[in-house]
Amino acid sequence: MFDIIVVGGGPAGMTAGLYGLRNGKSVLLLEKHGFGGQITYSPKVENWPGTVQMSGNEFADALLDQVMAQGAEVDLAEVLKIEDRGSVKAVYTDDGKVHEAKTVIIATGVKHRMLGLPGENELVGEGISFCAVCDGDFYTGKTVCVAGGGNSALQEAILLSGKCAKVIMLQDLQEFTGEKKLQDILFARENVEKRTGVRITALNTEGGELKSVTVEPQAGGEQETVGCDGLFVAIGLIPENEAFRNLADLNAWGYFDSDEGCCTKTPGVFTAGDCRSKSVRQLTTAAGDGAVAALAACRYIDQQL
Repeated sequence: MFDIIVVGGGPAGMTAGLYGLRNGKSVLLLEKHGFGGQITYSPKVENWPGTVQMSGNEFADALLDQVMAQGAEVDLAEVLKIEDRGSVKAVYTDDGKVHEAKTVIIATGVKHRMLGLPGENELVGEGISFCAVCDGDFYTGKTVCVAGGGNSALQEAILLSGKCAKVIMLQDLQEFTGEKKLQDILFARENVEKRTGVRITALNTEGGELKSVTVEPQAGGEQETVGCDGLFVAIGLIPENEAFRNLADLNAWGYFDSDEGCCTKTPGVFTAGDCRSKSVRQLTTAAGDGAVAALAACRYIDQQL
C-alpha cells in the first residue's frame, strides 16, 4: 500500500512525487513510455528559472534521479483503469498488476496532434517544434512555417514574427478560425505570409535538417515547395484522460475539469499538469501543478489519520 500513486512521469508527475516524498509519504510513479514526457523533445530549455540552458533530456534525467534519490519507486507500465474503493484506490496496469494507494495523482499530460507525415517523428526537436516560447529563439532571423489556423497557431506565429525574418502560415481550411483580434495583429506584420486551403504533404530534408515543406491545394492542383528552416505544428493537443472519467469530470475538449487546486470530484484523487483545464501549459506551470497536487494529497492523507 502506497500513500501516493502518480500516474504519469512528466514534469508534473515527477514534481508531485518529489513533494510527496519530501512530506514523508511513500510514492509510486507509473509511466507508460519514458520519464520526462513532452519536454524530452526540446533540444534546449532556456526558460527554467535559475538555469541558463539545458536539454529537455537533461532536465528529465536530473528530475528522475532526484525523485529516486528521495526514495520513490518507479515502474514503466500503462495504467488501464483506477477504481475508487473509498479509503483505497486500486490502480490497474497493463502488466497485470494491481497497485493500491491512499491517494492518486493523475498527471497524464497531453500529446501533440501530428501531421502524420513520413519522417515527422525523427524531426521533432530537430526542425519541427510545438512551442514558440520554448524554441522560438533558435530560429531568430530565419524563416519558419506554422501549421494551423486556430488561436494557438496565431499566438505562436505572433511570438515568432518578433524573432524570425519570415513567418509563413499554412492553414488547410479556407480561412483562419482563430480570433479576429489575433488575426489583425498577426497579419498586419510585414514579415508574415498566409496561405489558406493548403495541406502539407511532405517534409523535405538535406543532411537530416528540415529545408522545406511540400504543400498541395485542398481543392486540387499543383504542389509547391515552401522553403523554411523550421516548422511549428499547432493543430491541437490530445489529452489521454478518457480512461479516468469515472473519477474526474472532463470538459468539452477532454481535459480534466479541475481548478488551480488540482482536486477532482473523487476524494483522494487529484490531477496535475497539461492534462487538466488551464490557460498556460509550460514547464513551470506543470511543475507548479505537481507541487499543488502533492501537497493536497498529503493533507488528505493526514486528515484521514
